[in-house]
Amino acid sequence: MRQFILLMMTTALLAGTAVADDLHETASDMFKPLPSTIPSVADNPITPEKIELGKALFFDPRLSASGVFSCYSCHNLTTGGDDNLETSIGHGWQKGPRNSPTVLNAVLNEAQFWDGRAEDLKAQAKGPIQAGVEMANTPETVIATLKSMPQYEAWFDDAFPGETEPVSFDNLAKAIEAFEATLITPAPFDAYLNGDKNALNEQQKTGLALFIDKGCAACHSGVNVGGHGYYPFGLIEKPGADILPPDDKGRFAVTETVDDEYVFRASPLRNVAVTAPYFHSGKVWSLKVAVQIMAESQLGEELSDEEADAMVAFLESLTGTLPDITLPNLPPETQSTPRPVAEIER
Repeated sequence: MRQFILLMMTTALLAGTAVADDLHETASDMFKPLPSTIPSVADNPITPEKIELGKALFFDPRLSASGVFSCYSCHNLTTGGDDNLETSIGHGWQKGPRNSPTVLNAVLNEAQFWDGRAEDLKAQAKGPIQAGVEMANTPETVIATLKSMPQYEAWFDDAFPGETEPVSFDNLAKAIEAFEATLITPAPFDAYLNGDKNALNEQQKTGLALFIDKGCAACHSGVNVGGHGYYPFGLIEKPGADILPPDDKGRFAVTETVDDEYVFRASPLRNVAVTAPYFHSGKVWSLKVAVQIMAESQLGEELSDEEADAMVAFLESLTGTLPDITLPNLPPETQSTPRPVAEIER
């Protein structure tokens, strides 16, 4: 009898190991761990000088017309790389139309913004600076601001050596992109993908299996667990107007193609557990509720509480560690620095 019990225990253990191995193999096919070095970006060699300049620009509110808002305002690195607001607040305390996506690991996205209108972080960096509801500035005023401070001119010279006009709006965007490319956050899920099968607990592994089996990974896959591909929100069943505002037609505004109405880029899910509220409308504050909404609207699946809890546990394994960042000492203004303007142009 004792030998029989030992045999059964050994058989169960081997079966459990096989299931664990199968899950790891499947996950490794669908997802990829974060790179161990700073990712390269197109047409923008990344250097230490460019990173340091980009960091200063990222934190500098004087890139905005009012001198109040910086990139950091909507992409707070201490709270998940977003602003934890339904929709962002910008120039003149205006409320923006969409929830602010996280900047963490954003360099790995196929395109930027919910509708993919910016092909990379260089293009993305230029948008908020000029948007009337965000930083409300102009390239000309931004360059005049930077050129008014000798330290910035020296930093641009170091970051873009040999250029006739290193202080330019294009180079500003390249520097910000270089800094943002360093915002990579390795998480327990990366350790799991790299071979540490104990990096996830049993509930997280159950959630990962459900995430794959239910079909979530069809859209949320790859290194950023999303961030690529465009899909209708409400593929099976459209959520209510409180979650899917009828006046925001998503990618249609970019392509003007009817098929792109209410189509959005698949959200990257890294650090999703710390970036509430959710969806482009920012209407949902509970990750569990967001998971249940996505299951119903995109997959036609009604998850049990236990299934939703397990998926949330898996998504929590995507919460990563931010690299150490020292706040920059920004150059002081001079008499020629353009003065802040708080008025809203109508």
